[in-house]
Amino acid sequence: MHMACHARCDPLQVPLLGACAQSPHKPPKVYQKMIDRGWRRSGLYCYKPDLKRSCCPQYTIKLHATEFQASKSQRKLVNRWTRFVLGSGDGVAEGAGTVAREYATSLKGKGSSKEHRFVLEDAIHAPESTSNGVNNPAHVFEVTLEPSSFTDEKFALYQSYEENIHKKPDKHSGGFKQFLVKTPLQREPIPYPSTPPAHLPSHYGSYHQLYRLDGRLIAMGVIDILPSCVSSVYFMWEKEYEKFSLGKLSAMREISLAKEFHDAGVPQLKHLYMGYYVHTCQKMKYKGEYSPSYLADPEDFSWHFLPACQEALDRFRYACFTHPGNSLEGQPPLIGIGTCFQRPPLYSLPAMTIYVEEPPPQIPATILNQICYIIHRQGELPTSVPVTSSKYWKNQMSRESILYVVAHLGVDLSQDVLFLP
Repeated sequence: MHMACHARCDPLQVPLLGACAQSPHKPPKVYQKMIDRGWRRSGLYCYKPDLKRSCCPQYTIKLHATEFQASKSQRKLVNRWTRFVLGSGDGVAEGAGTVAREYATSLKGKGSSKEHRFVLEDAIHAPESTSNGVNNPAHVFEVTLEPSSFTDEKFALYQSYEENIHKKPDKHSGGFKQFLVKTPLQREPIPYPSTPPAHLPSHYGSYHQLYRLDGRLIAMGVIDILPSCVSSVYFMWEKEYEKFSLGKLSAMREISLAKEFHDAGVPQLKHLYMGYYVHTCQKMKYKGEYSPSYLADPEDFSWHFLPACQEALDRFRYACFTHPGNSLEGQPPLIGIGTCFQRPPLYSLPAMTIYVEEPPPQIPATILNQICYIIHRQGELPTSVPVTSSKYWKNQMSRESILYVVAHLGVDLSQDVLFLP
């Protein structure tokens, strides 16, 4: 997730610290359901943009990794990095392994059509020192996955990225830990039918994908591995390698990772979630270049092939794909032309902020009584109570905030999530 002006428009936020104890669902499955309904996480917090009131609506986008076909420009990007790592010219020594030798041939354009020979998984791994079988390459390139954790090395990369790319020097590690290290996801075994390749992790959860060149950490991706997808959270890199478009290269690697999970016997894990697609923002619109991609309808959360959504996105500020009649033109409420800002909240609850104007949704008490709220008493272990029994329910503004969050989660999913004060 790359925060930009559009990400400041009317967020709906609640913390997600685990699945409800009464629920059979494990946290990765719960979060999978949440992102399928338009939510995303930032550290421990999950949020959902209010598309109707946003000046630049953010649609959840996913790519079908097993059907992905790299474009010519995407193939060139991968090939360019491989040539840099292996060395100029063929880049493959006489003792090279089969994959590297065949891949070098494809870079030279010999034999059959290049497009038919480009296999994403082989191309992505070709520059890695553990895969290419190259003697004396120009550089040693390694990519590893590890559970998200803090190290001075990672924080130094983050500081460099913030200072050189975003022009916002950050001397304190607290923000990095809160945003890119902490996670609400519990680790849960991935149900491989047999022993997977060594580079694939054994558990669902949050990971750091580390890119090292000649032993130096030059880039890092923050990703979540979930039951149905690899979900991109953030990516950072050293500015000196900017010309190689490492952000786009990381997207290709994450597509390959999702496909490798699928091919290792996890058939439902076949998508890459790239966060949000913002049609009016070029920095976010690039995600549509990876095909086949699909957008979630903002109201019923069904998936629609991106090219089929283009006409509605071009015409409407807020586009509905299932029910086009619900689409909206014109400027959003309280946001002036050419501006993009966060309005003061109408009301707030600790760790929960929501921006609304219409009357709160009506949810039957029988359903609300099945939704849990965590209470803390000094000297006692936390316990859960029905949300209607919490002290916040007695306050009108807090009660309305809870109702809106339940509505945006959906009744079934709300029963899988613990609400926290």
